[in-house]
Amino acid sequence: MKTLISRVGRLHVLPGGLWATVLVACFIQAAAQPVFVKDSLDDYISREMKRWNIPGVAVAVVHDGNVVFSKGFGVRETGRKEKVNEETLFQIASCTKAFTGTAMAMLEDRLSLDERVANIFPSFSLYDPYPTGEVTIRDMLSHRIGFRTFQGDFLHWDCNLTREELMYNMKNIKPVYSFRSRYGYCNAGFLVAGQALQAVTDTTWDEFMKYRFFDPLNMKRTSTDHASIVNDRNAAKPYTVLDGRLIPLKYADINALAPAASINSCARDMASWIRMLLDSGRYGGSRIVPFEAIRKTWSSHTVVREPRDPTGEERHFYTYGLGWFLQDVKGRKVISHDGGANGFLTNTTLVPQERFGFFISTNTDANAFYDALREQLLDAITGTPYTNRSEAMYRRVQPYFQAQDSIRHALLGKAGGKSNDHAPQAYTGKYRNEVYGDIEVTSNGGRLVINFSRHPNLVGRLHPSGGDTFICSYSDVTYGVKEIPFEVAGDRAVAVTIKVNDFIDYMSYRFERTD
Repeated sequence: MKTLISRVGRLHVLPGGLWATVLVACFIQAAAQPVFVKDSLDDYISREMKRWNIPGVAVAVVHDGNVVFSKGFGVRETGRKEKVNEETLFQIASCTKAFTGTAMAMLEDRLSLDERVANIFPSFSLYDPYPTGEVTIRDMLSHRIGFRTFQGDFLHWDCNLTREELMYNMKNIKPVYSFRSRYGYCNAGFLVAGQALQAVTDTTWDEFMKYRFFDPLNMKRTSTDHASIVNDRNAAKPYTVLDGRLIPLKYADINALAPAASINSCARDMASWIRMLLDSGRYGGSRIVPFEAIRKTWSSHTVVREPRDPTGEERHFYTYGLGWFLQDVKGRKVISHDGGANGFLTNTTLVPQERFGFFISTNTDANAFYDALREQLLDAITGTPYTNRSEAMYRRVQPYFQAQDSIRHALLGKAGGKSNDHAPQAYTGKYRNEVYGDIEVTSNGGRLVINFSRHPNLVGRLHPSGGDTFICSYSDVTYGVKEIPFEVAGDRAVAVTIKVNDFIDYMSYRFERTD
């Protein structure tokens, strides 16, 4: 499960020589800690998480080089008493991308960001010849290779393939856009960057994260693998919300897509990451990251879209750097990224001009509180008069959640008491899609089900809805409830089209019979 809340920035328009001067001046002029953080944040979070039905929340705030707030709220798991604290693990998902982008910027002496991927991996290819020969590491890290947002993630997310297999499978994904023509959020691009890191350092992406970031930043609770959070005694459990009820989920296994999304962390550890970035790459008296590398990640590479400020007074642009979304908010450059995994929504935000940054994580994937709190904290640091962002956001998005519940119920209602045009055995068989691979439709006690070769724990239960169409309810509720049409020739299905929820993949995938 993923999210995409794009953010934008401003200082990248300055000539390179002015960066250090501006940064130092901004640090000297840093304002006092916002009153909202000091006096109101604790009560605000406790109140608003109840509004959104969120079991657990963790927040850290850094200002002027100090951790001024680091705390957990609520419980790790419903029905149990163990509280969330500053060391409770959450899957931070796409907040991982900033770590990968920073790592690649640090390696420019060994591997230029403008190095062609084909020069690193001669067997690598994309769908079309021209981008195959031209695509660079910078392209991969800035979402401009031609894929539509989330394209291919039906396969990539929580699958049983290796990183190498996913990278070489990108050749089968036909891009929706032309190369470098526009923004399209691409998790697989960061996977390629992680593989390139391994190729030039002879160490894995996971080891690089540990020895170059986690260890020197004293991020003792932070890890990169699925097993770490599954087996941890102080980890938040993931939930979604259906019909107003919390539904427990399994932790997504994102190991194959790790450089894009697999880091597990906590409020205390992420505060150290933020402190280092806001101190131009220094931590505990040591240089962890060259400031030039940080500057590259904070520079705009791809226009995401025009900002949604109708007055044009507060936000003027909205771009992507290398693992960060960038925007301006009331004259400040804001550097941010969201992360969404099954049952988790997270945000990391930096305001270098104010030496201010924060981390927010929640253990449901059906809330907008994490985003509302982000806006609330930006209001606080920019001196914007208080208005309850969470309350306003709830009024705006709750109808959307209710509409999604209604759509799901309507689809399931279409399957009630209906039969298909053909007997069940007409649809059973093996099918293949070039991007995904194989699926098999089988009969289980008279009910048809879909088994997915790349997601062995996922089952699609098919409910007849008339004609040659079924309503598919997935065993993992995050995949949704979708209408699944078969194509039939004579008395035998020859193809089926599979769809999952848009936040996994916007695309539909046509599978042709192979048996």
